Amino acid sequence: MKTYTLEEVQDKLIGKTGTPERDRFEYELKMELIGKAIKETRQERRLTQGELGKLIGVQKAQISKLESNASNATVDTLMRVFAALKAKVKLQIELPNASISLRR
Repeated sequence: MKTYTLEEVQDKLIGKTGTPERDRFEYELKMELIGKAIKETRQERRLTQGELGKLIGVQKAQISKLESNASNATVDTLMRVFAALKAKVKLQIELPNASISLRR
């Protein structure tokens, strides 16, 4: 019986590193992890979805969607959520002619 490495299985099922399919999978996974972290932190702070929504000016339904998957959220919404949860945020953008850092 032939055995496969984890990397070989990932390449076959998800796509090789650097391919659009693999990049999309990794992005969606990160967005799900962000949503899960928001939910866990909100619960640790003993806030309901409605209470967090009021703090940042959105409906409870938007917080629910965000916790399920953060991929459709705007950067502004994410920054407001993180501020309300008292989270430290570091955003680094590197372009060919510029580098931008945002910390909150």
